[in-house]
Amino acid sequence: MLNFKKTLLSLCIASIASASALVAGQAVAQNSAARAVKPIPAEKAEIIHWWTSNSESAAAKLIAENYRKAGGIWVDTAIAGADQARAVAINRIVGSNPPTAAQFNTTKQFLDLVEQGMLNNVDDVAKAEGWEKILPEPVLNVIRINGHYYAVPVNIHMQTWFWYSKAAFKKAGIAKEPASMDEMFAAMDKLKAVGIIPLAHGGQAWQETIVFQAMLTNVGGKDLYLSVIRDRDQKAINSEAFKKVLLAFKRMQSYIDPGSPGRNWNDATALLISGKAGVQIMGDWVKGEFAAAKQVAGKDFGCIAGLTPNSPYLIQGDAFVFPRTNNPATVQAQKLLAKVLLNPATQIDFNKLKGSIPIRSDVDTSTMDICAQTGMAIMKDKSRHLGISEMFLTPDQNGALQDILTAYWNTRIPVEKVQKSIASAFKD
Repeated sequence: MLNFKKTLLSLCIASIASASALVAGQAVAQNSAARAVKPIPAEKAEIIHWWTSNSESAAAKLIAENYRKAGGIWVDTAIAGADQARAVAINRIVGSNPPTAAQFNTTKQFLDLVEQGMLNNVDDVAKAEGWEKILPEPVLNVIRINGHYYAVPVNIHMQTWFWYSKAAFKKAGIAKEPASMDEMFAAMDKLKAVGIIPLAHGGQAWQETIVFQAMLTNVGGKDLYLSVIRDRDQKAINSEAFKKVLLAFKRMQSYIDPGSPGRNWNDATALLISGKAGVQIMGDWVKGEFAAAKQVAGKDFGCIAGLTPNSPYLIQGDAFVFPRTNNPATVQAQKLLAKVLLNPATQIDFNKLKGSIPIRSDVDTSTMDICAQTGMAIMKDKSRHLGISEMFLTPDQNGALQDILTAYWNTRIPVEKVQKSIASAFKD
């Protein structure tokens, strides 16, 4: 009887234990399910960028504020100078201490990082937002690598705008906006004659490359640009047509002032704002400086996208890449930033401050200035779309071109020798 009672008690204990285990298992399953649907807590997202001028800083703060409103935690790491900021970002990515996101230009600058498997893609965001339908093809060709999207472009900058001071033109007696390279040279001669700096220029290699590309597009044209920059055709580089481009580039150097070497682009823009200079060849980010100075497009300054109706519109811009990580919170922060950057409202407000135009083709730009609207109108004509040289050249080729152009700008080198040097640098 005692053995029977023990057996019965054992069965009861076993039954109770089994029931307890079942209840505990259900509780664990419920807790696991709860954890599965619970949002991942936001973590601090460190963003490396080089937007440090007055207008750039305001534009960066706009994105940061919109990111915070969307639930993100923005940690700002602003580093003056694009080259310096990229170097810091790359060193940290390679050194296994990456930021959440880092700014690059919409070029081949981040290709090595992609090939080394050091970046996360944002394919699901691109698919959900329909990037293929709303982004221009030259940009898609840069950010989409082997079928995956590795960068989020935020804007379109066109780097070869001719900006001019209305006050300076009036003082020099220039009544008509230049509509050819010859007319532009004539206008700068008039500015020089009345003691106004004809060309506000910062003597830095990248700025000289911009002046060169302005000559290549406005003097040489689309076909020559593609032959030289994309195809790196030796015959085209050594042609009389390209020689004419290089001579026009060198002539521009005769219109700068003694304070030009080493000057920052925004300091050159300040010369236009004050009326001390007449013309600047620079990207549309200069509009941010005009806006900060309370100057109005069409009233205080003019903008010329091209000196002919068919002048190529050189597309470039800013983009953010996302260093490789498997941390769910970091990945979530990266995807949230990708969505915020291309949000239509962010696109309009950011680009008003930055001076660029929206990367999206489906946003209403009627509230933007006349220069931005001119740019958006040109973007509708795909025949005028061209990528800047960095979209076609490797970093080494681009660096070699800059070195050659800067040497030519600052010294007395025969144009024929420059042609041969570029041909040599572009040989495969």
